[in-house]
Parts: sequence; structure tokens; C-alpha cells
Amino acid sequence: MLRTVRRAAVLLLPALALVACGTAPGDVRGDAGDRVLSISAIPDQDPEKLQRLYGTVSEYLSDELGVKVRYVPVTDYTASVVAFERGDLDLVFFGGLTGVQARDRVPGALPIAQRDIDAKFRSVFIANTTSGIEPIADVAGLKSLAGQSFTFGSDSSTSGRLMPQHFLAQAGVSVDDFAGKAGFSGSHDTTAKLVEAGTYRAGVLNAAVWDDRVKSGKIDGTKVREVFRTPTYHDYHWLIRPDVDAEFGAGFTQRVSDTLLGMSAADERARVILDLFQAKQFVATKPANYDQIEVVARASGLLR
Repeated sequence: MLRTVRRAAVLLLPALALVACGTAPGDVRGDAGDRVLSISAIPDQDPEKLQRLYGTVSEYLSDELGVKVRYVPVTDYTASVVAFERGDLDLVFFGGLTGVQARDRVPGALPIAQRDIDAKFRSVFIANTTSGIEPIADVAGLKSLAGQSFTFGSDSSTSGRLMPQHFLAQAGVSVDDFAGKAGFSGSHDTTAKLVEAGTYRAGVLNAAVWDDRVKSGKIDGTKVREVFRTPTYHDYHWLIRPDVDAEFGAGFTQRVSDTLLGMSAADERARVILDLFQAKQFVATKPANYDQIEVVARASGLLR
């Protein structure tokens, strides 16, 4: 009942007026078609790009699953975890850290799919070309960033904060070793822009976002360049609440999983989505894949 009230309240928010559709998802007594599957994602990139991506995903899932699907944008990483915990969101494309945080708060929540690139994800350290920072050969070489001004992405980002800070610590560098207070840009594309502009001499971001910006010509190589690519780790994944089968019918979790895993470039609509995700396909995943993230998060005080 509490979840129903909260979800009904979400529908009243003006910010969601443009994406709301159908009847209130809290009416669990109606047919599956009367309910709405609320999906979201951590806001790690430009909001317009995310609206296009997840609006397209919503349409695809709605057609394939036979239920109404709504993309609900969130203000920041923490908000995505809180909304998932409260039951305002059913299915979220989390980063490694936020996914672990969400599972810690919602026992039984299940990671059901990740992109093929997420099994061996990386972060990229970048530097302004006027900084004098040379390419770094290995993790130990990150010590050369001490004394430089530096920005992470969101403070809850796996690839823009948690794992980079982990690798910096392995090199003996703490946030107190940077020139001034370390920044938190809020998103990966913003990190690239700040370092390119010289606001910070160095920073770190999601490798997929960096590669996409380089490929699309959005990076001025005369002003900013890659200096180090980290070792791999598991990262982004789709996480689904444990109560969706009760709301949408037995086997619904499996249907969602099968739909995501069955997306193929042979289907034009699926190909568009996979291209936007910078992936060739979604692959199965499991909680144990994020054990390293959990260990680092607890050691860093980012998991309660």
C-alpha cells in the first residue's frame, strides 16, 4: 500500500508530465496493461541524450512486454537509489556502485543484464595538454597526478570516482594530494569539458563516454588528451525490483531479462538502442560480478 501511494505521488510531479502515460501504476488490482513499468538510469551524461536513449528504450520495452513503460529522469545518482528503494522505480540502469547501494537497500533486487562492454569496463584519466602531465604506463604511475588540480565525475560514480580513487590509492595518492580541493563535476561529459577548458589540469571519466566523444569529434586533442586507461572491472547493469512479478504477473522478471538479452542488431529498433548504449548486445550478469565494487565501496565509506 505504501508503495502504491508513493508511486501515485510521483505521477503528480510536474517534471514528469511529459513522460507520464496511461493510468496510475499503483493500481495493482487492474490488468497488467493498466500498470506502468517505471524505468530510469543514473544521470551520467547530458539530460537530452538520456531522454532520447531511455525514451526509445521505454517504447521498445512497452511493445515487447505488452505493458506501459515510463522513463523517469532523476536529479542525481543518489536520487536514483532512493527512488528505487522507495519503489518509485522498477527497473534502473545503474552504475556498479549505485547498483550495489540499491541492492543493499532492497534485498532481493536482481541484476539481470549488462552491456557486453561492462564486463571489462575501464576509466580514463585525462589531462590538459598545458599541464605537463605525460602518458602514464601503469597504476603506479598515477603518482604523477599528485600536486595537480583534479576532478572526478559524480561522487557516487563507479567509473568517475570509486574505481579511479581505488587505483589512485594503490599508487599512494589520496584526494588530499591534489592541488586544492578535488572537484566533482557531476557527469562524465562535464569532466571532459572542464579539463579541456583548463578548469582542472586533470580528471577521470568513463572510458565509453570518452571514446564516444573522441569518435564524434567533441574532444579537442590540442587541449586535452588521455594519459592512462585503468585495469578492467564490472560496471553498469540493469537492476530490477523483487516485487515486479507480484505487480505484473508471474515470470515478469524473466520476460524483462529475456527481452534485454534478446536484443539484436538484426532488428532495426534494437540496433538503434544498442548503438546508443555503445554496445553490440546485452549479456547476462549476476550479483557476484560486483563483489569487487562492494569491497571497495565499503572500504571507502560509500556503502552504509
